[in-house]
Amino acid sequence: MSDRQATILWLRRDLRLSDHPAFMAAIARGGPVVPVFIHDDLVEGLGAAPKWRLGLSLADLAARLEAVGSRLILRRGDALAVLRSLVEELGAGAVMWSRLYDPQSIERDTRVKAALKDDGVEVESHAGHLLFEPWTVETGAGGFYKVYTPFWRAVRGREVAAPLAAPAEIAAPAAWPMSETLDDWQLGRAMNRGAEVCRPYQRVGEEAAQGRLGWFMGEAVGGYNAARDLPAEDGTSGLSENLALGEISPRRCWHAGMRAMEEGKPGAETWLQELVWREFAYHLIYHTPHITSESWREEWRDFPWSEVEDDRVLAWKQGRTGVPFVDAAMREMYVTGKMHNRARMIVASYLTKHLMTHWRIGQAWFEECLTDWDPASNALGWQWSAGSGPDATPYFRIFNAETQAKKFDPEGVYLRRWIAERQRGPTSTALSFFEAVPRSWGLSPHMPYPEEPIVGLKEGRRLALDAYEGWKT
Repeated sequence: MSDRQATILWLRRDLRLSDHPAFMAAIARGGPVVPVFIHDDLVEGLGAAPKWRLGLSLADLAARLEAVGSRLILRRGDALAVLRSLVEELGAGAVMWSRLYDPQSIERDTRVKAALKDDGVEVESHAGHLLFEPWTVETGAGGFYKVYTPFWRAVRGREVAAPLAAPAEIAAPAAWPMSETLDDWQLGRAMNRGAEVCRPYQRVGEEAAQGRLGWFMGEAVGGYNAARDLPAEDGTSGLSENLALGEISPRRCWHAGMRAMEEGKPGAETWLQELVWREFAYHLIYHTPHITSESWREEWRDFPWSEVEDDRVLAWKQGRTGVPFVDAAMREMYVTGKMHNRARMIVASYLTKHLMTHWRIGQAWFEECLTDWDPASNALGWQWSAGSGPDATPYFRIFNAETQAKKFDPEGVYLRRWIAERQRGPTSTALSFFEAVPRSWGLSPHMPYPEEPIVGLKEGRRLALDAYEGWKT
């Protein structure tokens, strides 16, 4: 224990000990370090699944901190008010945190930093959530990138610092401040019975994330180029939930991927490109924050999407559109908290093209239901699929769910895994869907599966293209 002033480490989406620049900077000040997580309005506004998953991560981190003689302090309230209170209680001289890049976080953090500095408190924000800070990647003309491929070319050869080791020891204050408990917060309340179904599919915490990365690089990355498109296969890293909450750092992932590429593993570079796609999403959310709420391309803001959540949208949410690939994907999400990336594109295309429904409705529903929800990736993914985002491919890219299923799930394994009504002896995963969804939906495996799609694939394509042609003219 040191007699130097304490440093408050404000944790957000950086719930790990290793490769944590803000944590190491706090320790380097030489005094006690007090890690704190604040349940503020931004946390309160999270959807049911990501809020529940956050609670699991906080519990894991609290245990890891206890193991090295530290603690995780939990406080609820306005972030600035909580930090000011802790500064006074501890006589703290500094507050540190890892940067976030979505518009709501930037607004909050800017306000907090200015106020604390006015109070005479040292304040530092650090990198750690991304490989490359968004303002450090510029085009030759000095602007930001609007297309992924040149963004990838610009960063692929950049040097990325090696990951930092976890601290072996963290100085504690003479007396720990009061902490609320996770039970007080009830972060999983809105999940209801779905939490029990979903829990076995979560890989929670830093140790689980690093173990999964090691397995993927050792066993699966070589076949990634093909396997990543097969929704019935365990062919991806599955680290999206861990990256979203900062249970693993992107630098650790980058260096693991680079080693695999140097070893000649064929899928490694493709996987690194996917890691950089996440960077591109944050590049865009930082430079064009309207991507979270308005069509990224200004001309698309008057496109005639419906914003009415009618019976067809409800059928889409319930996984009962009558289009098996779409329904299987939605059901996978309720049971596991995640959805295969190819399936996400098909689900989004069906909603925005065949049902002509605004991408914001799908974006909001994913925010409610995904345990790997990420503000930048979710916004970019929906706008990419809808045709309104930063993508050179035009609107008439309309996925046909039937041909996609034949190509990427030719034996129907994925469909059988998730749709009970289409088989005599349904799988346990398919049946668990009915245990995960809201009781108010009144769904049962004994209900007949829809005989016809709510909108047929050929019909929906024609309607979407007609709407596009009419809008253009």
